[in-house]
Amino acid sequence: MAKHKSLRFQPSGGERKAQVPVGKKQKLTIERLANDGRGIAFVEGRSWFVAGSLPGEEVEARVLNARAQVVEARTERVLRAVELRREPACAHAGTCGGCTLQHLPHDEQLALKQRTLAEQLKRFAELQPDEWVAPLSGPELGYRRRARIAVRWDVKAKRLEVGFRAAASQDIVAIDDCPVLVQPLQSILRALPQLLRSLDKPQALGHVELFHGTQSAVLLRHTAPLGESDVQRLRDFCAEHDAQLWLHGAGGPEADQPELGLGYRLEPWNLELQYRPGDFVQVNGLINQSMVEQALDWLAPQAGERVLDLFCGLGNFALPLAQQVREVVAVEGVQTMVERARDNAQRNGLGNLHFFRADLSNPLAGEPWAAQGFGAILLDPPRDGAFEVVKQIGVLGARRLVYVSCNPATLARDAAELVRQGFRLKRAGILDMFPQTAHVEAMALFELG
Repeated sequence: MAKHKSLRFQPSGGERKAQVPVGKKQKLTIERLANDGRGIAFVEGRSWFVAGSLPGEEVEARVLNARAQVVEARTERVLRAVELRREPACAHAGTCGGCTLQHLPHDEQLALKQRTLAEQLKRFAELQPDEWVAPLSGPELGYRRRARIAVRWDVKAKRLEVGFRAAASQDIVAIDDCPVLVQPLQSILRALPQLLRSLDKPQALGHVELFHGTQSAVLLRHTAPLGESDVQRLRDFCAEHDAQLWLHGAGGPEADQPELGLGYRLEPWNLELQYRPGDFVQVNGLINQSMVEQALDWLAPQAGERVLDLFCGLGNFALPLAQQVREVVAVEGVQTMVERARDNAQRNGLGNLHFFRADLSNPLAGEPWAAQGFGAILLDPPRDGAFEVVKQIGVLGARRLVYVSCNPATLARDAAELVRQGFRLKRAGILDMFPQTAHVEAMALFELG
């Protein structure tokens, strides 16, 4: 049989367009917003995605990256602004890579995220819920309780760079203030560069992580042992800012004072969950608490029920659930998180919680903890979603399922599978976990029949 040539690499005819060089400036008229909040313009058959622009604006944009017919760019100057544009709260907007939507009013940010969720459900699953629920939102500034600070020794300048990564770059933007951080971390951030530059071995510093919950904490990653004088400077700094000191050298993170616990509270349930740097903790404490309240309200757990919490993490949902039902089975793929969640349950006096480690890409029906079935299920998977899990949901017997998602595309894909198994999408809405960004978190309620 004669072999046919692949059509993939055959030319389409005509001359190939020259690639758009990085750094080139281009005047553009923005037509609409992409789901990630970037403006979209069209020039000579190419689609331009332009950060920092709004529909109807004329901008001068600088090319960051170009491939085939797609060009990624950043707004350098706004030549003609629309009334919708607002002044960013942060002086570093446009250079820092963190908060990309500060020029867009908060209500418009919420509308963008709501449209993104609706479009993904329509595109991937041909679905819309019986009821759209109002966005779960809170303050748009001063909400972030975790941050990672980039640190790099500049050999030529013999100076330590401290700040956040620049947009679309490995450069470090020196930040003297970050309005989205909770107040205790803002004061630490302002004083941090001077502290780090005062150390005897700044070349040995990796990065710094800041946390705030029941107490603030500063974790310093270092690539070589620190001298006692440097450790003492760090201790004095943390004492001044009422923060714990954690050091991360060749091993894992270690607390300078191990007897001090690092945690966060879920006040409506009088619960305190402890964690260690590196564990997953939602960055927005207020929205996290509201999210748990809404999830439990939608799930409507009954006192005599057995409930399954998949991808349970530290027990963020499982512990509040355990106060309302007969038994909670909580499953996680990482053994250290299972142990941490089990400790949290014991510390809070909850004896009706049972934690298990399982590979959630494998069949669940054969697991001993699944044999009795469940009245309701809660899922909070990572960005990849939970497709392998939802393919098996039918064998677990639950009639109600709440799905918490950090990726609308994988939520839509998994929703289509749940509908195929007989579930109906009853409610859906967004969770504004990351104001000033285009990141979309969502919650969906499915009911059988």
